[in-house]
Parts: sequence; C-alpha cells; structure tokens
Amino acid sequence: MYLRHFALREAPFSITPDSAFFFPHNSAQAALNTLLVALRGGEGFLKIVGEVGCGKTVLCRQVLRTLQDECVTAYIPNPDMGADDLLHALCHELDIPMPQSARRNRLLNALKDCLIKHALEGHRVVVLIDEAQAIPLATVESLRLLSNLETEKRKLLQLVLLGQPELDTKLALPQIRQLLQRITFSEYLGPMHAPQVAPYLMHRLAVAAASDATDTQVFLPQAAADIAVCSAGVPRVVNVLAHKCLMLAYGEDTHRVTPNHVQLAAEDTPGVRGKPVTQLRGPRWWLPTWLRSRREVS
Repeated sequence: MYLRHFALREAPFSITPDSAFFFPHNSAQAALNTLLVALRGGEGFLKIVGEVGCGKTVLCRQVLRTLQDECVTAYIPNPDMGADDLLHALCHELDIPMPQSARRNRLLNALKDCLIKHALEGHRVVVLIDEAQAIPLATVESLRLLSNLETEKRKLLQLVLLGQPELDTKLALPQIRQLLQRITFSEYLGPMHAPQVAPYLMHRLAVAAASDATDTQVFLPQAAADIAVCSAGVPRVVNVLAHKCLMLAYGEDTHRVTPNHVQLAAEDTPGVRGKPVTQLRGPRWWLPTWLRSRREVS
C-alpha cells in the first residue's frame, strides 16, 4: 500500500528470500567468501550454521547466483525425507530421468554416471542443502555415500550443508561421525552488527527503488539505531520492523521513519527487545488496524 508513497517498485522488506537484496554485512560476506573459495578450490564437504532469520537461504541463493556460470548446481530446500527420496530429488535437480520406483543402487549409479560425464566435460557439480538440520539420521548415510564419489584427482560432487545450530548437534552424534570428519570448511552466519543496520535499510530501499530519484534515507538515524537494538541485528526481524514502520509513516503521510514509529512496531512484534510505548503523540486515526485495536483500549 505504501509503494507509490515512497517511490518504490516492489516491497523492500519482504521476508521472502531474494538474492537481489543480498547485503554483504560482515558475517554474511565472511560466509560467502568461505563458500566461494572452498568450492572453487574443489573442497568436497562444507557447512554453514546460522541462527533463525540470519539469512541462510538468501546466502544459499547468492552462492547459486554467483556460481551459475561456473558450475552445475542443484538446490535442495527441504531435506526432511527418506534416503531414496533425497537421491530422487538430486536426480531431478540434475536432470537425470529416473522412475519413482528406482531403488538406491540404481539411483547412485545414475548419479555417478552423470557426475563422471560432467567431470569429463570439465564441469564441477555443487549441491546446496538448505535446512540441513532437518535431515533424518537414516538419510545422512546417503550423503556419506555421495561424498565417496570421486576420482583419483578430485571429488565428483561438492556438498554444502546450511542449517540452524541443531545441525552441529546432529553431526556430533557418534553414529554419523564419519560425515563430520569429511567437512573441510565450516562458517558461522550471525546477525548484523548494530552500525550495519542503517546501511542495510538503505540498501534494500535502493534495490526496491522505482528510479534513481527515490529517497533511500527514509529511516532517521535514531530510528535505524532503535531497529538495530530491537532486532538484535537479525535480518528477518529487521525486515518485519521496517515494513511496519513504513506502514506507520505512510499512515501519517510522512516520508520519514521516526523512533516513535519503531517503538510502535516493536510493541506489535513478538520477540523483539524494544519496550512498549506507554503514550502516543498525535492523533490515532491513521494507525493501521493491527495497531489501532490495541490502542483504543488505552
């Protein structure tokens, strides 16, 4: 509803992962650099662990976008499946036609033939598995078998696991220690540092801008600082708060987000560090329904 008001062509703070909005804050850039250097160096098994909402999926898509002209890539967004189902999913991603009734040996042989073909053509194959903490233990064995596919000189398949901290807990289990030993590079994806939140807000507004004339300094410095505190630097929470703040500013017919807007948005957002507002300044008729109903009883 506020796109025209702020001269935007698309919503700047959607929580849907979009690599076009990738912002290279310290932790994200470190994780991206680790992945690109390790993958280009031929490493077989890599791991990225990050807290909820810190941008693992956006990072994953940024890697795919960066490598699309260098490698054959495959992406598994939800690995919570049986061992054979995971192999079927990989075959589908790599355009290997296989009947649904195909069993594990046939799937592994088909994958090996495909990978050898790509290797002979000089192509590296990279598979990124998102939400890897959801992989059932019984399915982990399939990943280990895939990691065995190699020639005397190189791995036929490079695997990247991206998951929440529970992934480390799962990999530490004695029954799958063989897989943990195969991970050569690992990186932690954390939240943004507070000073990076203001540039992050401006970056997303610039990406979503309808033209070069769009004002990207919508958030007053103190408002951006308050969002940093309330969100603890977690990008997903920053996006939620920023979206609500733009709605509030639009309702007031203003083009600046103030600390008062941030406090109102924080009060309506579970799990943030902001303190509730005890008193509002100005008329309340412009508040959106999701805030107005809470204020009319005060």
